[in-house]
Amino acid sequence: MGASISGVVLGEVRPWRENPWYWEYRGRPVFLAGASDDDNLFQWTGSELMEQLDTLVACGGNYLRNTMSDRPDRGFEVYPFDRRPDGRYDLERWNPEYWRRFETFLEETGRRGVVVQIEVWDRFDYSRDPWRSHPYNPKNNVNYSAEESGLATEYPDHPGANRQPFFFTVPPLQNNRVVLRYQQRFVDRLLEATLRHDHVLYCIDNETSGAEEWSAWWARYIKEKARAVGRHVHVTEMWDDWDVRAPAHRRTFDHPELYDFADVSQNNHQKGQVHWDRFQWVRQYLQGRPRPINTVKTYGADTGRYGTTQDGLERVWRHALGGAAAVRFHRPDSGLGLSGPARATLRALRLLEREVPLWELVPDNERLEEREPNEANLVVSRRGDHVVFFPQDGHVRLRLPDRPEAWTLRWLEILKAAWGEPGRVNSGLVDLKPPGAGLWLALIQPGTAIGQRLR
Repeated sequence: MGASISGVVLGEVRPWRENPWYWEYRGRPVFLAGASDDDNLFQWTGSELMEQLDTLVACGGNYLRNTMSDRPDRGFEVYPFDRRPDGRYDLERWNPEYWRRFETFLEETGRRGVVVQIEVWDRFDYSRDPWRSHPYNPKNNVNYSAEESGLATEYPDHPGANRQPFFFTVPPLQNNRVVLRYQQRFVDRLLEATLRHDHVLYCIDNETSGAEEWSAWWARYIKEKARAVGRHVHVTEMWDDWDVRAPAHRRTFDHPELYDFADVSQNNHQKGQVHWDRFQWVRQYLQGRPRPINTVKTYGADTGRYGTTQDGLERVWRHALGGAAAVRFHRPDSGLGLSGPARATLRALRLLEREVPLWELVPDNERLEEREPNEANLVVSRRGDHVVFFPQDGHVRLRLPDRPEAWTLRWLEILKAAWGEPGRVNSGLVDLKPPGAGLWLALIQPGTAIGQRLR
């Protein structure tokens, strides 16, 4: 970690001072893009973790999601608390292995320059089958009973029903000091590890439908703990409502003093033109107080329930071009993870970024003629770079501004992460049709600007 001035660690990930819609990291503006095959990657150990991180970085990735989840989905996960010989847990004692894994994960991601967005609480750990074996369950620990804690031994409903008192413990709600004490102890230990690093963002929950008071209390708690050691951290909340225009999301949007960035991952339940339009609604809503907008979970894979592989690829590109500060493919089976198509997309994003930084692009679909919904999306830079994204096939007409010289046109085949040969087009109305099937980008630049950006 670098030196500190007035609570800001020099080089830490933070909203970019020149353009707060985006992040800066280690003194430079940065577009965050990533993918991974699990959401709680810190639980991975040894060569499996290192290979995942190296593969991510090799294809241009620099962004990961990490829930602090401990449910034993794959059998190798561990809990943060010590387990006694009688099988019960002691919430006063740590399991060193859990924290060793977490600290190793932080060290290795930091070493590679990969920004980590941590979710402190994952609601799926505390209901149904995972709750039955969880250390916080009163039947599984030596620290409190069901009567003392107010926690039952069974919560069979989907966590979206929000019937688990674990998420009502804070003073503005039930003020359950018995359980809150251990929750605070856990967060304090988490911060002991993370505050030594410059590459960590914080999200309170995973797609919560909980009370606003719960999220706000923990956001303040984390910020105050950081401030006490001279740090300023960046916090958000991820609400569950699939419509980002819904009132729940405004709990984040309307409180920039508390939530430093927004996460609108649930927009990735939308498809096509609706997906684009609703994200643009968020950009307009935040126009008066711009902040980075992250999408740490992009759903969509033929193996899952929330859209196809085509949907997942389109969603990442629409967000990346439409003004998101961070995009990431969700883990399988509901997302593409670090699969071949995801890796190709990350490489293609970086190829485009070498020509025109993504933070310079502004949506301008009104200049596309004969465009059907979701047929193509246009974004334009201040210097005149035009980028047209075609999700599949498509044929539109673009009116280019008058200029004395011809424009340079190149096509980027996304799933091959490869540029085609440059051609020339003149000002005026230009027909654009991808050279083949699949996902394509057209990059139209003034004159001979090819390859001259970000050198």
